[in-house]
Amino acid sequence: MTADSDAPRSRRERPAKPALTRAGIVAVAVEIVRADGLGKVTMRRLAQELDTGPASLYVYVGGTAELHAAILDELLGTVEAAPDGGDWRERLEEVLTSYTGVLFRYRGLARAALVARPSGEHYLRLIETLLALLDEGGVPPGQAAWGVDLLLQYATATAAEHSPDDRAPGAAQGEWDAVAGALRGASEETHPHVAGLAAELLSGRPEARVSWGFRTLINGILSTPVPADGIRS
Repeated sequence: MTADSDAPRSRRERPAKPALTRAGIVAVAVEIVRADGLGKVTMRRLAQELDTGPASLYVYVGGTAELHAAILDELLGTVEAAPDGGDWRERLEEVLTSYTGVLFRYRGLARAALVARPSGEHYLRLIETLLALLDEGGVPPGQAAWGVDLLLQYATATAAEHSPDDRAPGAAQGEWDAVAGALRGASEETHPHVAGLAAELLSGRPEARVSWGFRTLINGILSTPVPADGIRS
Protein backbone atom coordinates (compact mmCIF):
# COMPACT_ATOMS: atom_id res chain seq x y z
CA MET A 1 0.00 0.00 0.00
CA THR A 2 1.45 3.38 -0.95
CA ALA A 3 1.56 6.46 1.17
CA ASP A 4 -0.91 8.16 -1.15
CA SER A 5 -3.55 5.48 -0.52
CA ASP A 6 -3.36 6.14 3.24
CA ALA A 7 -3.95 9.86 2.85
CA PRO A 8 -7.39 11.16 3.94
CA ARG A 9 -9.74 11.83 1.06
CA SER A 10 -11.22 15.27 0.69
CA ARG A 11 -15.03 15.46 0.94
CA ARG A 12 -14.97 17.51 -2.26
CA GLU A 13 -13.69 14.45 -4.15
CA ARG A 14 -16.66 12.28 -3.14
CA PRO A 15 -19.54 11.90 -5.58
CA ALA A 16 -22.29 14.40 -4.86
CA LYS A 17 -25.51 12.92 -3.48
CA PRO A 18 -28.56 13.32 -5.72
CA ALA A 19 -30.73 16.23 -4.68
CA LEU A 20 -33.77 15.29 -2.62
CA THR A 21 -37.12 15.59 -4.39
CA ARG A 22 -40.64 14.56 -3.44
CA ALA A 23 -40.81 12.26 -6.45
CA GLY A 24 -37.52 10.62 -5.48
CA ILE A 25 -38.63 10.09 -1.89
CA VAL A 26 -41.91 8.52 -3.00
CA ALA A 27 -40.11 6.30 -5.51
CA VAL A 28 -37.83 4.90 -2.78
CA ALA A 29 -40.84 4.43 -0.48
CA VAL A 30 -42.64 2.45 -3.19
CA GLU A 31 -39.62 0.18 -3.60
CA ILE A 32 -39.64 -0.52 0.14
CA VAL A 33 -43.35 -1.35 -0.05
CA ARG A 34 -42.74 -3.76 -2.91
CA ALA A 35 -39.92 -5.47 -1.05
CA ASP A 36 -41.06 -5.44 2.58
CA GLY A 37 -44.59 -4.01 2.86
CA LEU A 38 -45.93 -0.64 3.92
CA GLY A 39 -45.19 -1.24 7.58
CA LYS A 40 -41.46 -0.97 6.86
CA VAL A 41 -41.80 2.50 5.35
CA THR A 42 -40.63 4.86 8.08
CA MET A 43 -38.95 8.21 7.90
CA ARG A 44 -35.84 6.67 9.47
CA ARG A 45 -35.74 3.87 6.86
CA LEU A 46 -36.26 6.34 4.04
CA ALA A 47 -33.54 8.59 5.39
CA GLN A 48 -31.13 5.67 5.49
CA GLU A 49 -31.97 4.67 1.93
CA LEU A 50 -31.53 8.26 0.74
CA ASP A 51 -28.40 8.92 2.83
CA THR A 52 -29.88 11.90 4.64
CA GLY A 53 -31.47 12.80 7.96
CA PRO A 54 -35.16 12.15 8.73
CA ALA A 55 -35.78 15.84 9.35
CA SER A 56 -34.79 16.62 5.76
CA LEU A 57 -37.67 14.54 4.42
CA TYR A 58 -40.33 16.67 6.07
CA VAL A 59 -39.47 19.49 3.70
CA TYR A 60 -40.97 17.38 0.90
CA VAL A 61 -43.47 15.12 2.70
CA GLY A 62 -45.64 16.48 5.49
CA GLY A 63 -45.91 13.24 7.43
CA THR A 64 -46.86 9.58 7.36
CA ALA A 65 -50.44 10.14 6.19
CA GLU A 66 -49.29 12.27 3.27
CA LEU A 67 -46.57 9.76 2.41
CA HIS A 68 -49.03 6.84 2.44
CA ALA A 69 -51.38 8.77 0.16
CA ALA A 70 -48.52 9.46 -2.25
CA ILE A 71 -47.44 5.80 -2.22
CA LEU A 72 -51.02 4.70 -2.88
CA ASP A 73 -51.36 7.12 -5.77
CA GLU A 74 -48.13 5.87 -7.32
CA LEU A 75 -49.23 2.23 -7.10
CA LEU A 76 -52.65 3.09 -8.55
CA GLY A 77 -50.73 3.62 -11.77
CA THR A 78 -50.63 -0.17 -12.08
CA VAL A 79 -54.43 -0.57 -12.10
CA GLU A 80 -55.40 -2.04 -15.46
CA ALA A 81 -57.27 0.17 -17.90
CA ALA A 82 -60.84 -0.67 -18.84
CA PRO A 83 -60.90 -3.23 -21.67
CA ASP A 84 -62.32 -2.17 -25.02
CA GLY A 85 -65.77 -3.40 -25.95
CA GLY A 86 -68.17 -5.58 -24.04
CA ASP A 87 -70.76 -4.87 -21.37
CA TRP A 88 -70.02 -1.74 -19.36
CA ARG A 89 -70.84 -3.51 -16.09
CA GLU A 90 -68.31 -6.26 -16.76
CA ARG A 91 -65.64 -3.75 -17.76
CA LEU A 92 -66.33 -1.70 -14.64
CA GLU A 93 -66.00 -4.81 -12.52
CA GLU A 94 -62.68 -5.67 -14.18
CA VAL A 95 -61.24 -2.26 -13.30
CA LEU A 96 -62.45 -2.55 -9.71
CA THR A 97 -61.05 -6.09 -9.46
CA SER A 98 -57.68 -4.82 -10.69
CA TYR A 99 -57.79 -2.03 -8.09
CA THR A 100 -58.55 -4.56 -5.36
CA GLY A 101 -55.68 -6.73 -6.59
CA VAL A 102 -53.20 -3.86 -6.37
CA LEU A 103 -54.16 -3.22 -2.75
CA PHE A 104 -54.02 -6.92 -1.92
CA ARG A 105 -50.59 -7.36 -3.51
CA TYR A 106 -48.62 -5.21 -1.06
CA ARG A 107 -48.59 -5.95 2.66
CA GLY A 108 -50.29 -3.21 4.67
CA LEU A 109 -51.38 -1.12 1.68
CA ALA A 110 -55.09 -2.01 1.79
CA ARG A 111 -55.50 -1.09 5.44
CA ALA A 112 -53.74 2.22 4.88
CA ALA A 113 -55.96 2.87 1.84
CA LEU A 114 -59.02 2.83 4.10
CA VAL A 115 -57.97 6.21 5.50
CA ALA A 116 -55.50 7.52 2.90
CA ARG A 117 -56.55 10.46 0.75
CA PRO A 118 -54.66 10.25 -2.56
CA SER A 119 -55.00 13.21 -4.89
CA GLY A 120 -52.45 12.57 -7.62
CA GLU A 121 -52.74 11.90 -11.33
CA HIS A 122 -53.19 8.13 -11.03
CA TYR A 123 -56.06 8.56 -8.58
CA LEU A 124 -57.74 11.06 -10.86
CA ARG A 125 -57.33 8.70 -13.81
CA LEU A 126 -59.00 5.90 -11.86
CA ILE A 127 -61.94 8.13 -10.91
CA GLU A 128 -62.25 9.31 -14.51
CA THR A 129 -62.31 5.71 -15.75
CA LEU A 130 -65.02 4.68 -13.29
CA LEU A 131 -67.15 7.73 -14.04
CA ALA A 132 -66.80 7.20 -17.79
CA LEU A 133 -68.01 3.60 -17.50
CA LEU A 134 -70.96 4.59 -15.32
CA ASP A 135 -71.83 7.31 -17.81
CA GLU A 136 -71.63 4.77 -20.63
CA GLY A 137 -74.18 2.68 -18.72
CA GLY A 138 -76.59 5.58 -18.46
CA VAL A 139 -76.10 6.19 -14.75
CA PRO A 140 -77.27 9.74 -13.88
CA PRO A 141 -74.39 12.07 -12.90
CA GLY A 142 -75.33 12.42 -9.23
CA GLN A 143 -75.67 8.69 -8.76
CA ALA A 144 -72.38 8.12 -10.56
CA ALA A 145 -70.58 10.64 -8.35
CA TRP A 146 -71.80 9.02 -5.14
CA GLY A 147 -71.51 5.54 -6.61
CA VAL A 148 -67.78 5.81 -7.30
CA ASP A 149 -67.17 6.49 -3.64
CA LEU A 150 -69.27 3.48 -2.65
CA LEU A 151 -67.56 1.15 -5.12
CA LEU A 152 -64.08 2.13 -3.99
CA GLN A 153 -65.03 1.80 -0.33
CA TYR A 154 -66.25 -1.74 -0.92
CA ALA A 155 -63.21 -2.68 -3.00
CA THR A 156 -60.81 -1.22 -0.42
CA ALA A 157 -62.54 -2.85 2.55
CA THR A 158 -62.55 -6.20 0.74
CA ALA A 159 -58.83 -5.97 0.06
CA ALA A 160 -58.13 -4.94 3.66
CA GLU A 161 -60.15 -7.87 5.01
CA HIS A 162 -58.31 -10.49 2.98
CA SER A 163 -54.83 -9.03 2.48
CA PRO A 164 -51.81 -10.46 4.33
CA ASP A 165 -50.68 -8.71 7.49
CA ASP A 166 -47.84 -8.83 10.01
CA ARG A 167 -49.49 -11.20 12.46
CA ALA A 168 -48.13 -14.66 13.20
CA PRO A 169 -48.68 -17.25 10.45
CA GLY A 170 -52.07 -18.89 10.82
CA ALA A 171 -53.59 -16.10 12.93
CA ALA A 172 -56.07 -15.05 10.27
CA GLN A 173 -57.07 -18.66 9.58
CA GLY A 174 -57.57 -19.21 13.29
CA GLU A 175 -59.89 -16.22 13.49
CA TRP A 176 -61.87 -17.43 10.48
CA ASP A 177 -62.17 -20.93 11.94
CA ALA A 178 -63.54 -19.39 15.15
CA VAL A 179 -66.16 -17.41 13.22
CA ALA A 180 -67.16 -20.45 11.18
CA GLY A 181 -67.42 -22.55 14.33
CA ALA A 182 -69.64 -19.97 16.01
CA LEU A 183 -71.99 -19.81 13.03
CA ARG A 184 -72.23 -23.57 12.65
CA GLY A 185 -72.81 -24.00 16.36
CA ALA A 186 -75.50 -21.36 16.70
CA SER A 187 -78.57 -22.49 18.63
CA GLU A 188 -81.82 -22.84 16.69
CA GLU A 189 -83.66 -21.61 19.78
CA THR A 190 -81.76 -18.39 20.36
CA HIS A 191 -80.47 -17.67 16.83
CA PRO A 192 -82.83 -19.46 14.46
CA HIS A 193 -81.95 -17.42 11.37
CA VAL A 194 -78.22 -17.86 11.89
CA ALA A 195 -78.61 -21.59 12.50
CA GLY A 196 -80.82 -22.00 9.45
CA LEU A 197 -78.45 -20.12 7.12
CA ALA A 198 -75.07 -21.12 8.55
CA ALA A 199 -74.09 -23.03 5.42
CA GLU A 200 -75.11 -20.15 3.15
CA LEU A 201 -73.32 -17.59 5.32
CA LEU A 202 -70.09 -19.52 4.81
CA SER A 203 -70.64 -20.54 1.19
CA GLY A 204 -68.98 -19.37 -2.01
CA ARG A 205 -65.46 -18.71 -3.21
CA PRO A 206 -64.06 -15.32 -2.15
CA GLU A 207 -63.76 -14.27 -5.81
CA ALA A 208 -67.40 -15.10 -6.45
CA ARG A 209 -68.58 -13.18 -3.40
CA VAL A 210 -66.54 -10.12 -4.35
CA SER A 211 -67.89 -10.23 -7.91
CA TRP A 212 -71.45 -10.55 -6.59
CA GLY A 213 -70.84 -7.55 -4.34
CA PHE A 214 -69.64 -5.42 -7.25
CA ARG A 215 -72.64 -6.39 -9.38
CA THR A 216 -75.04 -5.67 -6.53
CA LEU A 217 -73.56 -2.23 -5.96
CA ILE A 218 -73.43 -1.36 -9.66
CA ASN A 219 -77.08 -2.33 -10.17
CA GLY A 220 -78.07 -0.43 -7.04
CA ILE A 221 -76.22 2.69 -8.13
CA LEU A 222 -77.98 2.53 -11.49
CA SER A 223 -81.46 2.30 -9.95
CA THR A 224 -81.20 4.36 -6.74
CA PRO A 225 -81.52 8.16 -7.05
CA VAL A 226 -79.61 10.36 -4.63
CA PRO A 227 -81.70 12.55 -2.28
CA ALA A 228 -83.08 15.69 -3.90
CA ASP A 229 -80.95 17.87 -1.62
CA GLY A 230 -77.90 15.61 -1.86
CA ILE A 231 -76.17 17.28 -4.80
CA ARG A 232 -75.03 20.86 -4.59
CA SER A 233 -76.55 23.19 -7.16
